[in-house]
Amino acid sequence: MRFSEFIGQEEARLGLILNAVDPRCGGLLLVGPKGSGKSTLARLFRGALPPMTPFVELPLNVTEDSLLGGIDLEKTLKSGRRTLAPGILSRAHGGVVLVDDINLLSLDLLALLMEPLERGSELIEREGITQVRESRFMVVANMNPEEGDLSPHFTDRFGLCAVMETLSGKDERLAVMRLAAAQPHFEAGPDPAVGEKVAAAVKLLPKVEVSAEILDFLSETAQKNLSPGHRGEIFLFHAARAYAALQGVAKVEKEHVDRVANLVFAHRRLFLQEEEETTMEQEPPEQNDNEDQEQQDKQEQQPSPEKDETGETEQSPKDGEMDADPSPRESSVQEEIMEVGTPFKVRRFSFRKDRRKRHATGRRTKTRVKGRGGRYVKSLLHSSDRDIALDATLRACAPYQKARGREEQMIIEKDDIRFRQRERKMGHLAIFVVDGSGSMGAQRRMVETKGAIQSLLMDCYQKRDKVAMIVFRKDRAELVLPPTASVEMAAKRLAVLPVGGKTPLAAGLMETWRLVRQVSLRAPDTRFLVVLITDGRANQAISEQSPQQEISRLVRLLNEEERCDFIVIDTENKGNFLRADLALALARQLEADYYTTDALKAEYLSELVQVRSEK
Repeated sequence: MRFSEFIGQEEARLGLILNAVDPRCGGLLLVGPKGSGKSTLARLFRGALPPMTPFVELPLNVTEDSLLGGIDLEKTLKSGRRTLAPGILSRAHGGVVLVDDINLLSLDLLALLMEPLERGSELIEREGITQVRESRFMVVANMNPEEGDLSPHFTDRFGLCAVMETLSGKDERLAVMRLAAAQPHFEAGPDPAVGEKVAAAVKLLPKVEVSAEILDFLSETAQKNLSPGHRGEIFLFHAARAYAALQGVAKVEKEHVDRVANLVFAHRRLFLQEEEETTMEQEPPEQNDNEDQEQQDKQEQQPSPEKDETGETEQSPKDGEMDADPSPRESSVQEEIMEVGTPFKVRRFSFRKDRRKRHATGRRTKTRVKGRGGRYVKSLLHSSDRDIALDATLRACAPYQKARGREEQMIIEKDDIRFRQRERKMGHLAIFVVDGSGSMGAQRRMVETKGAIQSLLMDCYQKRDKVAMIVFRKDRAELVLPPTASVEMAAKRLAVLPVGGKTPLAAGLMETWRLVRQVSLRAPDTRFLVVLITDGRANQAISEQSPQQEISRLVRLLNEEERCDFIVIDTENKGNFLRADLALALARQLEADYYTTDALKAEYLSELVQVRSEK
């Protein structure tokens, strides 16, 4: 089957041909449901490339050694020098790397794959050997969104993206059936017609000119598509030139830019649309002008209620209600949405290293890893992974070669064998449990809290950490920021976070425990840091028990989670002689580090997380 015989999917085919003309177009990401032909089209692309062009497929179970290259055992034993065997990236130099289901590939391997794209070389460090190899290739990948997302950081590395929909027309579906019946065994064959067209475009490409007017149009197109960063403009420039060369003209026109713009910005607009939809779901319905005016008139006619220290409305008690227990009714305080504090650069912080072996991804803390992935750090006498450390084994057997009667080859016995201990950096999940009651609004604590969370999220995004945020107020707790590494989506959700109402502290602890358990079931090796921001004045129960009884029971549940560390930040006004220090008592129950309200400053809050996590 040839590339030109593929039915439909014009955008996807154009994206592949543009990359064949100019690899600086940045590769192609094919996105579509199962059965849409993503893998088939990607493999047919091989026939459109010049002969002898490397075309390497990357399996999902690839190891780091296979990707970058490891010790060549045979050559090392013969020469007596440690020699590296080429990996997948070395074999793909000057060609194509095909990745099926790239969203299912581990993040650390994905980072190793994407790193050489912009640098043009790969840095290899193995068993004391350091090499820098030239590495230029394009990545063609596909993914099914139903099976999981791909990080925006890695998605932005792809120059082009084509969304492939399942063919719905009767004629097209019949054509696919006839083609499959005629060729029951799939085999990607050369396509001379497409190859000749690509070769002519490659020859013309250096002569294609881009005028100043077209450069301005490129910039305007990127701005209209709300493209973050500058990669969109750069890839649009190369794609427009490649398309002009493909059309046989030596000057880029506006219609060339318009034709390839959707390929360049399709995946960059996708995440912006998701963020806007999330924000629209959280925004309250709009009221017309008459309703707003009537509500404002009613508020002006009523005397403004006084607020106590906690920010909740004080109401005059009626007869017979002075000694009655307050009912758990919802506070009448009006909600308020506060702005996000000024973001800042977070100082470097790291978590303590443990002895647990895990399948880990991230860039924060080193941890022992299972299997043969990760970096080799030292040798062991015994290991269940059976990953032989060649250098340590050779050093162990070298002193005994004369006694063993060696003539040509090394004589290695069972007791000489050493095994590798590998390490890999892992990410973490920091859970901010925030008091969203009236006290946070009255003292403007939420402004600094939002600024600190957004700043920490940006740092965690760079280190591949995740951050979650739980807010408890009125009579419930809500996970307003699920575990995420998306700075843009987090900023949208934090901006619309309201404050006001009572303090259901037990609900916040319950939601925290649920989140920890839920994440632990999916990822048992996750590390958690819970930052609890409250004054401890729990005045809203979630069951028939008193708030303090609920808190004690939930604290015991949280203390049973071995992978959790806790910080309690007290927002109570310590200048008041009626202070209760309830947050201090809560910190003692949680065995957490305790800080007063001064610690809630945005800059200092990040330092607290750093101090706690380095212990």
